[in-house]
Amino acid sequence: MRLLHTSDWHLGQHFFGKSRQPEHQAFLDWLIEQVSEHQVDLVLVAGDIFDTASPPSYAREMYNRFIVALQSTGAQLVVVGGNHDSVAMLQESKALLACLNTHVLPGLAQPEEHLLLVPDRDGKPGLLLCALPFMRARELITSQAGEDAKDKQQSLGVAIRDKYQQIWQLALARREALRLEGREGLDLPIIASGHLTVMGAAMTESVREIYIGTLDALPADAFPPVDYLALGHIHKPQQIAGQSHLRYCGSPIPLSFDETKQEKEVLLVEFDATSLQQISPLKVPRWRPMVSVKGDLEQIAGQLLEAAAQGTVDCPVWAEVTIRADSYLNDLQERIQSITQGLPLEVLRIRRERNQAASGLAEQMKETLAELTPEEVFIRRLEQEELDDEQRQALLLMHRQLLEQIAHEQISVHSSGEQQA
Repeated sequence: MRLLHTSDWHLGQHFFGKSRQPEHQAFLDWLIEQVSEHQVDLVLVAGDIFDTASPPSYAREMYNRFIVALQSTGAQLVVVGGNHDSVAMLQESKALLACLNTHVLPGLAQPEEHLLLVPDRDGKPGLLLCALPFMRARELITSQAGEDAKDKQQSLGVAIRDKYQQIWQLALARREALRLEGREGLDLPIIASGHLTVMGAAMTESVREIYIGTLDALPADAFPPVDYLALGHIHKPQQIAGQSHLRYCGSPIPLSFDETKQEKEVLLVEFDATSLQQISPLKVPRWRPMVSVKGDLEQIAGQLLEAAAQGTVDCPVWAEVTIRADSYLNDLQERIQSITQGLPLEVLRIRRERNQAASGLAEQMKETLAELTPEEVFIRRLEQEELDDEQRQALLLMHRQLLEQIAHEQISVHSSGEQQA
């Protein structure tokens, strides 16, 4: 069996007002090529298919087109929901996509639904998958009177650990049942998925703490002894606790400027009839050049000119500029614009380096409103409320309609002003 482990696509992401659609489409086309070239049996997407619970229509179209295109490769597809994904939205197409060799698990369901017997290309049992999505606190625990945040965190950690153990025991029982059916020597590999933070994982700017909820991290020893654990949520590719079979594959494109120096990858995981054999990273090409430069104005100018060589008119470099704390310039933005004028480069964010007195506050405030879209701010506010998916979807829809109405009115006012002028 050959498994391709990927996660955190974040289809529909807007990056400082810029669409990632071309990059995402290029990645999905490349992924189809890899599945075909390496004769992959199973593609596992470990959560965060979409960037928001209410993704734009083009993002849904890309997702659906990918699933249709995957059929030509003969590979199966398993999609588990992440913390950015809407359970209700993924659920609505679950039955339809099952007809396209695709198994979708948006959120927690009955225990037996999380155990999948995945056949190989010959239709014989290939491996057992404990397919677990992002688990929300309200799905696992009930708040108790007098319980503080630490108590709730501990209860949630125990509940997640117990859920993995429950599905693991089902997998062991299923494997034993296959033996009793007369399949002598059958000892299938058992793998699992997860969308959460595991202790020791290195996070990046684009992984927002607000989404993790009350669970800071789960220890690596909380998981059962699976042959492979396919993790999502953390965008940096890495193994956990020095164990090569516990893996984050990371996001396929940089989702924040501090990810620009990362080598992005998906993981090709190979099994024989009984166990894990090999894990091979497949490096994802970079379709959009992105840089983060830092220094005084003279240093920044040199770095931007050097970076511009990576861009073209059709695909300019996206840049973040951090000006050194002792460079006090009131006209900084105008100077940066002067430096980059005529270059295939766009500066998307200009920041001033925080001095030491502000460093403590910087640790608490990892982002500013200027770095977030209105929808991201609204989503963070919703995360503080106890809402079911239907309520959250309704509020997101109303908020989006309101933003569209405001934008329409602004355009009308602007057009009216031009006509009067």
